[in-house]
Amino acid sequence: MPARNSIYGTGRMLILLLMLAVFATAATAADNPLRSYADVAEAAGPAVVNISADKVMEPGADHPFMDDPMFRRFFNMPDDDVHNNQERISRSLGSGVVISADGYILTNNHVVENTRKIRVTFQGEKEYEAEIIGTDPQTDVALIKIDAQGLPAVRIANSGALRVGDQVMAIGNPFGVGQTVTLGIVSALGRTIGLIDYEDLIQTDASINPGNSGGALVNMQGELVGMNSAILSRSGGSQGIGFAIPSNMAMTIVQSLKIDGEVKRAYLGVLPQPVDQSMADYYGLDKPRGVLIAQVNDDTPADKSGLKDGDIILAVGGKEIRNPSMLRNTISLSAVGEKVDIDILRDGKEKTVKVELEAFPEVAQANAPAPNRDNDELEGLEGVKVSELTTRMRASLELPDELDGLLVTGVSQASNAAEAGLAQGDLIQEVGRKAVSNIEDFRDELGKNTDRPVFMRVYKPRQQRSVFIAVPR
Repeated sequence: MPARNSIYGTGRMLILLLMLAVFATAATAADNPLRSYADVAEAAGPAVVNISADKVMEPGADHPFMDDPMFRRFFNMPDDDVHNNQERISRSLGSGVVISADGYILTNNHVVENTRKIRVTFQGEKEYEAEIIGTDPQTDVALIKIDAQGLPAVRIANSGALRVGDQVMAIGNPFGVGQTVTLGIVSALGRTIGLIDYEDLIQTDASINPGNSGGALVNMQGELVGMNSAILSRSGGSQGIGFAIPSNMAMTIVQSLKIDGEVKRAYLGVLPQPVDQSMADYYGLDKPRGVLIAQVNDDTPADKSGLKDGDIILAVGGKEIRNPSMLRNTISLSAVGEKVDIDILRDGKEKTVKVELEAFPEVAQANAPAPNRDNDELEGLEGVKVSELTTRMRASLELPDELDGLLVTGVSQASNAAEAGLAQGDLIQEVGRKAVSNIEDFRDELGKNTDRPVFMRVYKPRQQRSVFIAVPR
């Protein structure tokens, strides 16, 4: 009997503990309802505006057939309609972000370029007319201003602190339906998609659609980390791949536009190229790192500081450089006249070079034709045929007198050389950092360091520039 009472007592205790656990769970659920993002939207939403811009269009720009006389006659349109109406006005919709209480608004250049009138509307409030303070098409950043005070302004965050996987919210005016918020994560950082000249884009899967351009990408504290700028889409709508300009880059541009109305960019004066695995193997690196200097232009900051062809730039001002786009952005966003420390790898040793940056000059480039000749294949570099340079070849290629080397007269498309970027018409200037001008020198250099890729400096006549190529053996 005592044993049975003991069992009953234990059972009652278990039931009591279970009931207490249920009550505790219910209390916790009551104190912590399903997570809401309303606080984030409430913090940043009032600073995001709708932008309506009247854009001036050339006759026929709204339709490719408008200038076709046959098209106009078919639809009974007089031939002089297009010519009498020299300008067409098209209204575009976009978004913007108030960055200061006195009316400065950040948006995309493509939202306000070629505009006659810009209207800014706050959610549920009156409309303002805006003026353009400055634009920078190369980063797609524009700064506009309205005549108002005490406006709700977004807080600016350090976009450099973003990590892949962080939650973000996009706020804007998609398709002109009014302010809309969408949620996602940071899918990638430092993206380049070839849309603008200077790219360091944040990729997100938060829904971004036409009309979201210029709107805010904010973190979970409601702080601005990016400005929505572009999408990749086959349908024209969101497919989970959107891009935003980082707040750090946008605000650097804004400061220049505020002060000068334009962006004055610094430059280094080198032709950079990525470091692939073959080049890393040649330089003795454990993995591809930095950016290779294929060419140092004369009388440039790089030339004056002592940087050389073949150096690998590892960092600028202590910031690791991973690709040519990153180098270009870092230098261009530096101040003209600033002295920066550039960490390089030269002859297997790391060293630091101090460079005083200068204002970016305008440089014109031209193309030159490539030859179409053939010769016997040379042993030592599979699939590649070369010929010693003749006066006639030099004239045909319009090569400068100071350039010398071996002309590539054929490259097998299945060869390692073709995969590395060597093409017919190229001029091989160096092998293993030694100049070559005849077949004998070329053979000698190919016979050295056979445990490494063939490292060559190659002049590309079409681009009128030299690059380095590492070809696996």
